[in-house]
Amino acid sequence: MSDVPVITSWRLPVPGRVRGVLNAALGIAALLLVWWIGGRLVANSPGMFAFSNFAPEPALSRLWQMTLSGEVWAMSWPSLYRVGLGLVFAILIGVPVGIAIGRLTFLREVTNIPFQFLRMISPLSWMPIAVMAFATWDAAIVFLIAVAAVWPVMFSTAAGLRRLDPAWLKVARNLGASPLHQLTTVILPAIATDILTGIRLALGVAWVVLVPAEYLGVTSGLGYAINDARDTLDYDRLAATVVVIGIIGFVIDFICLKAVQHVNWVRES
Repeated sequence: MSDVPVITSWRLPVPGRVRGVLNAALGIAALLLVWWIGGRLVANSPGMFAFSNFAPEPALSRLWQMTLSGEVWAMSWPSLYRVGLGLVFAILIGVPVGIAIGRLTFLREVTNIPFQFLRMISPLSWMPIAVMAFATWDAAIVFLIAVAAVWPVMFSTAAGLRRLDPAWLKVARNLGASPLHQLTTVILPAIATDILTGIRLALGVAWVVLVPAEYLGVTSGLGYAINDARDTLDYDRLAATVVVIGIIGFVIDFICLKAVQHVNWVRES
């Protein structure tokens, strides 16, 4: 029997990084194709042709104009400010409370049902209360974003602390570490990945809540731009704003992912 080479795979050897880029490009192309097909179907539908500017060509053309004119930055900055401030409050509340309920069994058992109950209430349900409680629309929106973002941060922090090996704290105490020293040199470095993961999840939730929250009385931001474009039937601007929201959200999430991966590498090294 002659030696005949057997082909075990039709795929060419491609480095992992290059393969990842190619697969990402394929995913983007598939998304654009689906968007283009949807746009064609809408344009050819007698009952929906008025919404044809949702298609990629007019939307991306308008996005380019908005970018050159600075409109993209003008509408994005207020939203980024509100999300950032709301997230700061969520972290300032969520991390200490998460450490407390992760460390103290009694406190965790007492707060479990109330916290789970409050977590399941839509943040937008607090909108009437926020409008009455705060003097400005911006403050009300920041409050709604903080309410949405605090739970992922809190529960992720608590879960990370519960996985912490108690022997680490025992060794720290035996070496004379004070409670504050234990917090800064043992607890926080050990749960940094969990905290950042919670922040990443919180950012995703906050970014989703932002748009309907900005339907309140503000006159700036991405949510306002969506509402204004809808009211003026400016559908290519509306679609371009949706693309801006997606791009900014993706970039923010990517930054958070890299931060989580970096902390993981530092902790494992």
